[in-house]
Amino acid sequence: MRRYIGGMPDVAAPPPPLLKRLVPVLLLAGGLVAFFALGLDRQLSLAALARHRAELAGFVAEQGAVAVLAYVGVYALSVAFSVPGATVLTLAGGFLFGTLAATAYAVTGATLGAVAVFLAARSALGGGLRERAGPWIARLEAGFREHAFSYTLFLRLVPLFPFWLVNLVPAFLGVPLRTYALATLIGIVPGGLVYASVGNGLGAVLDSGGTPDLGLIFAPEVLFPLLGLAALALLPVAAKAWRGRR
Repeated sequence: MRRYIGGMPDVAAPPPPLLKRLVPVLLLAGGLVAFFALGLDRQLSLAALARHRAELAGFVAEQGAVAVLAYVGVYALSVAFSVPGATVLTLAGGFLFGTLAATAYAVTGATLGAVAVFLAARSALGGGLRERAGPWIARLEAGFREHAFSYTLFLRLVPLFPFWLVNLVPAFLGVPLRTYALATLIGIVPGGLVYASVGNGLGAVLDSGGTPDLGLIFAPEVLFPLLGLAALALLPVAAKAWRGRR
């Protein structure tokens, strides 16, 4: 980045110190450590949801919009801190708000948290890693950026890729923030809809003494349609490659 004085280019501005660039990452890592140190992982579980479901339902009924904002905020923080439990939060949302509303709230919170991780990773590590990785990462970055939306959407749609990993890869490969956020928002809707629908019937499952099937996303009748959507996301890449060969 260059500074201009009197219309003439000056020397390039020095990059921020490493410690300053690492502050966002350190904050997110500190949040993850605090999550386990305070024992909050025990509260983000199906057992805890079963114990407190009456209180949670009462809070939602009484507080309305405040409860929605609280849910979105908790979801965003859980994704930003990369804590385990997003599935439980989505189930809880389906139980408390219904399938469609919970999907919207969960997707909003997850996208906000994912953007926070993306920005932290890009500012702290992205440029440095690209410089150290050499020319091969430059070629990979060029290909990824050319089809950034399609590739990011593909990674989001396939449930085999860890969510936290997909938060980092686009940041290291120079994907624009707007493209990353839009692909994330769209790509997590199908999975969110599946778990929110399960959560919508959670009360009846718990009353019967059962537990919801958290591996539902990998059932063939769910996984194959998701893989089909992921394949569709790569159609623009395949079409451009075919035109190039023609």
